[in-house]
Amino acid sequence: MLTSKQRAYLRSLAHHLEPKLYIGKNFINDNLIKQADDYLTKNELMKCSVQQNIEADTKEIALELANSVNAEIAQVIGRKFVIFRRNNEDPIINLPSK
Repeated sequence: MLTSKQRAYLRSLAHHLEPKLYIGKNFINDNLIKQADDYLTKNELMKCSVQQNIEADTKEIALELANSVNAEIAQVIGRKFVIFRRNNEDPIINLPSK
């Protein structure tokens, strides 16, 4: 579970990131989960974007994807969200202490 201080730090890191995963009409499928899992293993932090033609709630989509890849949601704004999953073998991001 991330603290508010840690979420704020992750939001500051994600500010300059471009979305790496675009969620479209197929919503969350096995291929999308595999892509997210591979990216999070390598980079720990990922920004995603939900396409305009999707009427589902962005928070629900973010929660479903985060649960699928064992990640935590750092931020949801509009149609974009940021998820984080620590790589225990080779951590890249040093979170502030609790």
